[in-house]
Amino acid sequence: MDTTPIRPEEDRSLGDLFAQLLRDMSTLLRQEVAVARNEMTQKASKIGKDAGMLAAGGIVAYTGVIAIIAAIILMLVRAGMPAWGAALLVGVVIAAVGAYLVSKGIQALKQDNIAPEKTISNLKEDARWLKEQMS
Repeated sequence: MDTTPIRPEEDRSLGDLFAQLLRDMSTLLRQEVAVARNEMTQKASKIGKDAGMLAAGGIVAYTGVIAIIAAIILMLVRAGMPAWGAALLVGVVIAAVGAYLVSKGIQALKQDNIAPEKTISNLKEDARWLKEQMS
């Protein structure tokens, strides 16, 4: 803790004022780093959840469809369709569903802005404040 007595501004030397400015800037910088760390942690958590949704969609599409593929192909073959035609038709439909799920996951990830916007705004504000203090 700083034990330097605080004197009224008109009695303080330029060195005292500069030292106080440096202490304030140091404190401000530490606070901005803490805000940036917190903001990035929150954004990383959201991106992780979106990536998890993308992975879960892929797994569900893959595992659920495997059983259905066999059943549908067998049903189409039994109805008189050639085996290759049944497999092709079912494969195209399943590929379209998978593409849709992947596209939704990518859209969710693209909507997330990972830049620490609050920190950037605060740093700009701090720069304006410092500029005012220096003039």
